Amino acid sequence: MSASGGSKAIVAAFLANLGIALAKFLAWALSGSASMLAEAIHSVADSGNQLLLMLGGRKAKRHADRSHPFGYGRERYVYAFVVSIILFSVGGLFAIYEGVEKLTHPHEIDQAWWWLPLVVLFIAIGLESFSLRTAVRESNVVREKGQSWFSFVRRSKAPELPVVLLEDVGALTGLTFALLGVGLTLLTGNPVFDALGTVMIGVLLVLIAIVLGVETKSLLVGEGATPADYDRIVDAINDGPEIEKIIHMKTLYLGPDELMVAAKIALSADKPLREVADDIDEIEARIRAAVPVARVVYIEPDVYRPAIDPEPSTDVFVLKSSD
Repeated sequence: MSASGGSKAIVAAFLANLGIALAKFLAWALSGSASMLAEAIHSVADSGNQLLLMLGGRKAKRHADRSHPFGYGRERYVYAFVVSIILFSVGGLFAIYEGVEKLTHPHEIDQAWWWLPLVVLFIAIGLESFSLRTAVRESNVVREKGQSWFSFVRRSKAPELPVVLLEDVGALTGLTFALLGVGLTLLTGNPVFDALGTVMIGVLLVLIAIVLGVETKSLLVGEGATPADYDRIVDAINDGPEIEKIIHMKTLYLGPDELMVAAKIALSADKPLREVADDIDEIEARIRAAVPVARVVYIEPDVYRPAIDPEPSTDVFVLKSSD
């Protein structure tokens, strides 16, 4: 997986979530806290997410073949979509179910182990903060200067980093909900707060699933170059004496690190074939230099033929009032 895939962030998140999940299950088993069980399921889902993201990155490395001539780069989008829809939804719905169950059948926290959930939650907050810090560092490597975090999540072509970022932010928010629920239950002796914290964690997971599902669906359907990269490609094509005009151009991400560019350009009608081939080679080299991820480039030469007839006036289309 390339640097844009955020492999360090994925590994850091996986190790943190695996350890946190074990600690949360232990705290739930000893204390009986519903929030701890919801948080344990949350961490298990996060750990599974990272495994799927790593698996998607490995499968995306396969070479192109006859059945997939453009390679398997979109495997990373498929696994990110599975992560967002299945694991987050399952984890979120389970947490909501567990919270509602505890609201209808309250279960007090075991007083002998009342302190354990708090210790685990504070440790988990520290580990998740470390994981988020790693994800932010990895994201800053590929995030454009001045780009907001909201725009980065919306526009990033590598799905792993937005997934890990939202996971970590969601995990820290969920831990805060659990801390409030457990803390208020211990202070008041009312287990309803613990159950409400569980429901809030479940709702949070479902909301994250929706956001990630929408973003990864867009990548699966097929996104073109970012506006900045699009402009760089246009400038690279025009930055030479070869062409008269770009007739039209389309771009498509074949994977997070592979952009396809297809353009029809107008060349002089009296150019010999050898010169046309040399011009196309020069234009392709400029495109790849300006946007390195533009690895698949198709240039179609043509002759620009503007419309011979003048454009009709609006009277042809607009019926005047009889008033």
